[in-house]
Amino acid sequence: MSAPHAFAIEIYGRSVGIVVAERGGFMFFTAERAFQSLDRRVFRHVAHAEKAARRVLADRDKRHRH
Repeated sequence: MSAPHAFAIEIYGRSVGIVVAERGGFMFFTAERAFQSLDRRVFRHVAHAEKAARRVLADRDKRHRH
């Protein structure tokens, strides 16, 4: 059986995108406009993509609180 090639990125039960395996890492495809800055970025590991998406959400929340 082969390893999966695509993973959903979910934050707080919300699907924000998917990452697809490619040479050298995983390419992020956004599902929401808020994560556009990550669209088509390549991450070395799936966990790095999830961390980046969490950072985008945290930054957005900070901006909306002020």
